[in-house]
Amino acid sequence: MLLLKVELRNSMTCFEVVIMNVDSILAPFEERYQRINELDDNQRNRLASIIGGVEETVGIEHLVDCIADNTSVGGDGVIRCYVGFEPSGKAHIGWKVISLQLKRMLDADVNVLIFLADWHAWINDKFDGKMEDIQTTARYMEDTFRALLGNPPEGDGPGQLRFFWASKLMDSGDYWARVLRCSKGATLAMVRKTFTIMGRDEASSDHDLSKFYYPAMQASDIFELDIDIAIGGMDQRKAHMFMRDVASKWGWKKATCLHTPIISSLKSSGARMESFDHKMSKSDPSGAILIHDTEKQLRKKMQKHAYLNPEDDLSPVYELAEHVVLPEWGEINVNPNPKFGNPSKWTDLQSFKDAVKSGEIHPLDAKLGVADGIYRGLTDVAKFFEENPEKLESVNLLVKN
Repeated sequence: MLLLKVELRNSMTCFEVVIMNVDSILAPFEERYQRINELDDNQRNRLASIIGGVEETVGIEHLVDCIADNTSVGGDGVIRCYVGFEPSGKAHIGWKVISLQLKRMLDADVNVLIFLADWHAWINDKFDGKMEDIQTTARYMEDTFRALLGNPPEGDGPGQLRFFWASKLMDSGDYWARVLRCSKGATLAMVRKTFTIMGRDEASSDHDLSKFYYPAMQASDIFELDIDIAIGGMDQRKAHMFMRDVASKWGWKKATCLHTPIISSLKSSGARMESFDHKMSKSDPSGAILIHDTEKQLRKKMQKHAYLNPEDDLSPVYELAEHVVLPEWGEINVNPNPKFGNPSKWTDLQSFKDAVKSGEIHPLDAKLGVADGIYRGLTDVAKFFEENPEKLESVNLLVKN
């Protein structure tokens, strides 16, 4: 049995994440793709560290081949991953979930490309289509992700971070030829089904032809940038499946797709988001945790708005514990008022849930323990913007929340 210990970079604290069982991570894929069994221990460790923290892995075959053969779409053996963002406002806790995954990628010597989709945001009517505001927000996103990731080295090599803007990619005629190829054969009905990637329903955009190009553009981004791994929340799954369908049609390499969990609104009453209707959104500030919330604000939101019923195993508090606090720190520290109990430490989600259910932990103390773990992981971001207030103020002038 192989055990994997993943060391993460953190500018304030040196720590190691909970040990993961490599065999249990890879077992569901071994029958599907026998080549996993040919990997040596180091290669298995690397593969498990890349996929071990996501909710879904699609097309693992390409990633396994890259690791086994020391190759990549770019032809130089550097495995490249991509995650795309529309610049649309200030950061919420979903960025933290993605950042924890990107840290694992960096530590596994994957090159991480954060794609700043300024023209995609323009198509999607962000900031009423004012490109200057969109690009101001994109620069803020660069600063935020550098802080969230602990300022890793930047470049095109293994374990390095890159930022790439859509407006740069779109200067290429080859890119637009790729967009047309990705559009060829795609029906309007097929494209409408992907509109959830823009946060829209299928009937929302018949008045705007540009939105029908959005899925083809997103697929072309991945192909043109020589991407081996496409990362996104589960709400991006339809776009990734569209990309893989297009690759099959044209005989192009299919990037492995990794999908991270979607965090529910704090107010969600236990119902897990099958349709993403309960997704945390910064448009509802009281139901969302923003990266720039102060410790006091974060604790108040958790105390006042976070749903937690001791008899219900589903809660946004448990989601945050599972996908933010435990992956980063390996523990949840609960510190009740001394009048009502003693401090306790919890290193796995089920034990934490059981303690809440049994009354060993009061729901309020559970909420605040998770809140404190979240805030602990946001201090680097807070410090950066305290030292560079003008960078946050430029976005504050554009958005209300």
